[in-house]
Amino acid sequence: MTQMFVPAVLFCLAAAACSTVQAKAADYPSSNTSYTAGACSSPAVLGFITSNFGYKATHYLKTDIAIADIRGTYQKRLEPRDETHLVEREYCQATATTTDGESRAIWYLIERNWGFAGIGSNVEFCMSGLDPWYVYGAHCASLR
Repeated sequence: MTQMFVPAVLFCLAAAACSTVQAKAADYPSSNTSYTAGACSSPAVLGFITSNFGYKATHYLKTDIAIADIRGTYQKRLEPRDETHLVEREYCQATATTTDGESRAIWYLIERNWGFAGIGSNVEFCMSGLDPWYVYGAHCASLR
């Protein structure tokens, strides 16, 4: 009985091994198609930056300034999502005019497929001369 059982088991294992699909690193699905060329100038992104800057200026910088206008938005770099980078990152730059009349460079990062189960996005930003604690490095270096 065992003489028939062993070859049958070996045959099944060999057949299963031949029919499997080779796995990639961690089998994460690639979603490079989620990239939108206009994300740097998206009204949702710029609105998020404008509203959060107002809060940060009031509560952290203790100044009464806000963003009046954001112009000249463009993408500096794109790091697409792939098997080794699970979060897509888009680095952007623009010029922001604040209510004190100054025009300042602003750098921001849009992260997609971020958060719980890769759902959602995140925006980080830094305005030239208004990061006294160097949260983003000297002269906003980590967002450039």
